[in-house]
Amino acid sequence: MTSEHRPFRVLGVQQIAVGGRDKAALRRLWSDLLGLPIVGSFRSERENVDEDIAVAGTGPWQVEVDLMQPIDPDRRPRVHEPALNHVGLWVDDLDAAVTWLSGQGVRFAPGGIRRGASGHDVCFIHPRGDEGSFPLGGEGVLIELVQAPAELIAAGR
Repeated sequence: MTSEHRPFRVLGVQQIAVGGRDKAALRRLWSDLLGLPIVGSFRSERENVDEDIAVAGTGPWQVEVDLMQPIDPDRRPRVHEPALNHVGLWVDDLDAAVTWLSGQGVRFAPGGIRRGASGHDVCFIHPRGDEGSFPLGGEGVLIELVQAPAELIAAGR
């Protein structure tokens, strides 16, 4: 399929997520030394994550840098392995993206579309495809698709 048949657009990078056993060390680098302000936090037992949310830039193209540590380092998901946990991409139509990509054989991580840490609807492309109906994955990278808000969609046109 060519891009004119794709029912959604990737508008830009929404976030990168980095993990470590102790997010205090991550805060020291990303916030104290690099100057990114911490604007929020998120904790989920189900997702085994305790994170601080830092930001770079301003306006609709602001990028989150999620600083994540596992609640239990021996439990899955292991948000600190690998250290670059995932990349988030803004999309203009998350439902259409998931439907179309699934139809192309893309494997999604369990959980489906759900509300993410920053309040946007999200869905994750699994790092690896499988042997069955979904042979395509993120080629080793967990990719988060994030529903862009209306103002970002308008800015990206």
